[in-house]
Amino acid sequence: MGNNARSGPVWWVVAAYVGAGVIGAGLIVQGVATGSDTLLGAGALGLIVVAATAPIAALRSGSSSSVEDDTPLRAELGELGRQIERLGEMGALSDDARRVLNRRRERELLCGAIEEDIAVEDWDAAMVLVKELAERFGYRADAEEFRERIETARFQTVDLRVADAVGRLDRLITQLRWDEALAEAGRVTRLFPDSPRVEGLRHRVEHARARYKADLERRFLHAAQNEQIDDAMELLKELDGFLTEAEAAPYQELARGVIGKARENLGVRFKLAVQDKDWPRALDAGERVLAEFPNTRMAAEIRDMIDGLRTRAAAIS
Repeated sequence: MGNNARSGPVWWVVAAYVGAGVIGAGLIVQGVATGSDTLLGAGALGLIVVAATAPIAALRSGSSSSVEDDTPLRAELGELGRQIERLGEMGALSDDARRVLNRRRERELLCGAIEEDIAVEDWDAAMVLVKELAERFGYRADAEEFRERIETARFQTVDLRVADAVGRLDRLITQLRWDEALAEAGRVTRLFPDSPRVEGLRHRVEHARARYKADLERRFLHAAQNEQIDDAMELLKELDGFLTEAEAAPYQELARGVIGKARENLGVRFKLAVQDKDWPRALDAGERVLAEFPNTRMAAEIRDMIDGLRTRAAAIS
C-alpha cells in the first residue's frame, strides 16, 4: 500500500510532463505549418519549462514517504498543470486575440518608438505609428497628443531651418551675388514648399537686383554729368553686366562721351608722368590704356614702351 502511495505521484508527474511536452511540440508543429512565430515561441517555451522542471519534480516525488509529504508537491504540480494549460490556451489563440491580451505592453512599445522618431525628427515615421496607435489599438486620445506634439515640433524645426536659409539668401543679395542668390531661392523653395516664408523668394532677389541696377544708372548719370570720368567709367563697366542691348541703347551716346574723355584723360596722365619721369605713375596709366583701350593708336605706342617703363619702375621701387 505504501509503495502504491509513493508511486502514485511519480506517475502523475510523468503524465503531466508528458502532456506538457506534447503540447509544446504541438505548438511548434502548428507554428511551422502556419508560419507563426508566436506559436513557435510558445512551443519552445513549453518544452523549456518541461525540461527544466521535470527532474526536480521527479526527485521530489520519488523522495515522498507519505501521503502527508505529498500534499505540497501535489499543490505545486497542480499549479504547474494550470500554467501549462494556460500556455496551451494562449497557443491556441489567434494573433489578434493575443494582441488584445498584450495591448498594454504593445502600447508601451509603440509609444516608445514614437518618442524615438520625434527625437530624431523623423516626423513622417512618427505619424505612421500615431495612426497605428489610434486606429489599430484604439488609443485615440494618446494619438492626438502625439500628433499635436509632432506638428508643433515639425513647425518649430522647419521654421528655424527656413530662417537660416533666408538669412543665407539675404547675405548673397548683400554681396551682389545675384546668380547664386537666384539658385539659393530655388533650392529653399523646393526644400520647404509648405512654408509661407519661402513664397516669393525669387521675386525678392529679382526686386533687389532691379533696385541695385536703378541705383547704378542714377550714379552713372550723376558722375557723367559732373565729369567725374573715372567714377563714371567704373560705374559704366558694372552697369554693362545689367543692361540688355535694348536697355543700353539710350546710354550709348553718353557712354561714348565718357569713354572718349576717359581715354583722353589717361593719355594726358601718361604723357605727364613720362615727362616728369614718374615711372610708376606712367606704368600704371600705360597698363590701364592697354587694358581698357587695347585697339587705339595710343595703346600701340605704349606697347612699344611698356617693357622699358617696367624696368625703370622696378628700379625705383
